[in-house]
Amino acid sequence: MDLTTVAGLVLGFGAILLGQVLEGGHVGSIMQDTAAIIVIGGTFGAVMVSFPRKDFVRGLKMFKMGFTEKKEDLPAVTKQIVELASVARRDGVLALEGKLAEIEDPFLKKALTYVVDGVDASVTRSSLEASIEAEHGENMMGAKVWEAAGGYSPTIGIIGAVLGLIHVMENLSDPSKLGGGIAVAFVATVYGVATANLIYLPIANKLKRKLALAMERKVVITEGVLAIQEGLNPRVLEEKLRALTGEPPPPKDEAKKAA
Repeated sequence: MDLTTVAGLVLGFGAILLGQVLEGGHVGSIMQDTAAIIVIGGTFGAVMVSFPRKDFVRGLKMFKMGFTEKKEDLPAVTKQIVELASVARRDGVLALEGKLAEIEDPFLKKALTYVVDGVDASVTRSSLEASIEAEHGENMMGAKVWEAAGGYSPTIGIIGAVLGLIHVMENLSDPSKLGGGIAVAFVATVYGVATANLIYLPIANKLKRKLALAMERKVVITEGVLAIQEGLNPRVLEEKLRALTGEPPPPKDEAKKAA
């Protein structure tokens, strides 16, 4: 579980509710079913109009990704690629075929398959890069679904507020209902702004960041596998991948052992 997402939601909504109570208000006064239906229903209706069904469904499925923690352990990836490079340098590239069954990462396995099959390096690069770009582009559309929801929600909230005020205007003959009616009308605005800035936009940003990390992992794998195909020295390859991922250089003792 991604604790920063959960803690952020608890802190954000908790601060709003606490502020409401400290100001002498009641939590129940901002709990309005009608406003929630207008804002949430209207927002997702607008999003559905904006995106094809495939992208909209992808975005809904990706929502849970904002609450799950998947570590892109780049140092572990670097170590694994360097070990494979050592095998290829010692026993030849074809020896990597025996290692394919041990590899869990599907993208790394796919990349090594190209090398074992003797595919030209330029073809390997173009194929892997095309795969990375295609997958990243599709997943980004899922993140944009929530980004769009964050853009529509405040406006739908204003629409809800206007509808509430229209209802208030219809009851001008009864002044006792005006104050409460106006308060209820503006709850829709609160819902629209709060959901946009505490849920939709933050989730969109979290998804985009996680997708960027996943893409970075695949770029590192691509460069590492191409270096193996090129026959680059494992120690030099490790330095290259560390520079690519921003990892600090290994301690001198480890460097001597690697050498």
